[in-house]
Amino acid sequence: MHIPLKRIFDEKRRLIVPLLAALAVNLVVYALVVYPLGVRVRNMKQREELTAMELKAAEREDADARGIVEGRDRTDSALKAFYKDVLPSSLASARDVTYLRLQQIAELHDVRLRQQQSTPDKDTKGGVLRRLRLTMQLEGDYESIRLFIHQLESGSDFVVIDSVELVQDEQAGSLLTLTLGLSTYYRPEPHGA
Repeated sequence: MHIPLKRIFDEKRRLIVPLLAALAVNLVVYALVVYPLGVRVRNMKQREELTAMELKAAEREDADARGIVEGRDRTDSALKAFYKDVLPSSLASARDVTYLRLQQIAELHDVRLRQQQSTPDKDTKGGVLRRLRLTMQLEGDYESIRLFIHQLESGSDFVVIDSVELVQDEQAGSLLTLTLGLSTYYRPEPHGA
């Protein structure tokens, strides 16, 4: 069966020509308006997704930076409290506090203090803190000396044990002689002492 297209076209020309013209206009409008708008919309969605990812990354960086700042502030506060509440404020107060506290611990554990001396470090290397070196010679039985050292290490005073020398004198029986090298730190006086 053969469809006579030419005859249909001739008879329905008034309908077909406007339809073909409308189709052509639709194609032109689609090609010049709708398709470019669709591309723009897709591009805008991609940019929006990219921007959202960048925003999330920036928020994470901001949270990390805030955490660092808060950590630094907490550390600064703790350090200031340490300087104010724990460390002596001068060489004289470091000597006084350290000698007094060490004598109290020695008496508490029946350890006899035979000798002690202190020397401040001359070489400061520009730091904020200064060091006071102490040497103590103590005498007592093993258990008393062990308890003395334990309390010294676990106490709230900022005293560092640098060296330990333990000697038993044959003539003294169960008595031991303990020589301790200790260090403590202090904040220098404002005029640089």
